[in-house]
Amino acid sequence: MLHSFKIFTFGCKVNQADSAGLRQQLLKTGFWEGELAQDADCLIINSCAVTAESVRKARQTLRSLRRRFPKAAIVVTGCWPQAFPEDAFDGADIIVGTKERERIPELLMAHFRCAHQEACRAVVPYLPKGGEPFSELTCADTQRTRAFLKIQEGCNQFCSYCIIPYARGRCRSMPVARVAEEALQLAKQGFREIVLTGINLGFYGIDTGESLADAVAACAAPDTICRVRLGSLEPERMDREMLLQLAECEKFCPQFHLSLQSGAESVLQRMRRRYDPIGYCRIVEGIRAVFPEAAITTDVIVGFPGETDADFEKTVGMVKKIGFAKVHIFPYSPREGTPAAAMADQISGDVKNQRAAVLATVAAECTRQHMAGYVGRTISVLVECKKYQNAQSFYQGHMADGTLVKIFAENGEKGLQNSVICVTIEAYMDDCCIAHLR
Repeated sequence: MLHSFKIFTFGCKVNQADSAGLRQQLLKTGFWEGELAQDADCLIINSCAVTAESVRKARQTLRSLRRRFPKAAIVVTGCWPQAFPEDAFDGADIIVGTKERERIPELLMAHFRCAHQEACRAVVPYLPKGGEPFSELTCADTQRTRAFLKIQEGCNQFCSYCIIPYARGRCRSMPVARVAEEALQLAKQGFREIVLTGINLGFYGIDTGESLADAVAACAAPDTICRVRLGSLEPERMDREMLLQLAECEKFCPQFHLSLQSGAESVLQRMRRRYDPIGYCRIVEGIRAVFPEAAITTDVIVGFPGETDADFEKTVGMVKKIGFAKVHIFPYSPREGTPAAAMADQISGDVKNQRAAVLATVAAECTRQHMAGYVGRTISVLVECKKYQNAQSFYQGHMADGTLVKIFAENGEKGLQNSVICVTIEAYMDDCCIAHLR
């Protein structure tokens, strides 16, 4: 009997890539994919554990699916069971961490062969000192127009607020030779842009002796790939040598997502971040020296334990000074099992929300200033899809620096999707620039 599956994915782009890899493995094993939950007898929750809220959502989904589909086989996998294997997963038939994901098809088949068996737990801890190969399921997320390719896994940093090293193990990298093979396959499938992702992408190659620039070059090699972009990076890895190597690749997109987290040195120290505000600013200056029009985006945590009003103002000042193209703002959420959760001087929810709102206003102005700099300029855009809004159609794509562009084609042009075109930016609104094809 053939079994059908449906995957529910929570969390980051790496989790999306993991789900794509699992999907491909299930299809190869003989499963087929249902469009809706009611079409599937295997329901798979690929969970996130970055915050308590992310676990709450996964647990809520588990309970809902169990109630709605009592006869389905339900799998919980991902960071939640890996980081918290002793949690109750009431309603799950199979519990698998991030390390044993490749066993899911095998475990599902065993489940269907043995009716009424107890829940199967297959959570194996990572080696505490690392040394494991890059053996995770990998597959570009081909459900999207741009291909997201996971080339790095794990983290060695152990920031005081983060559970990820416990959920993903230590740093390990896909060898460049395999990156080249994956890129060639993506090119054959018709993709024009590859976005490289990883849990700690800046540390790519630390275990293989290869560099992130090597991986970028490998992805840029196929003729039909026109863009290669990087996911989130740790700032201290972006030294001048790396930047100059990246600049040698004409297809490299100058968008750098450098996690800041705080503009206050004392907060960064408590977070166990490995840079200070002055060092961070120097890294940004170094990037702009090599890529003058680079878009710098970032993450900021507000309300970290002990963050004073003065600390917060330093963060606001730093955001203004750097002029980020976009800022992702996260009120601090205590994570069980991390040192920060036990710190004194926890900040109240009201204060965290107030600070997040203030910073959001500042960040929005920075984004507007970034987009305003493009008005009147002719820019190349990779067109990704056609959309409809208020009975009006438009094409949507991104500039090389990651800025979103809506393109209104008054003559109803066809065949623009997945092509690179040049448009003149006429205006901007909210989080995107506006252009017309006349």
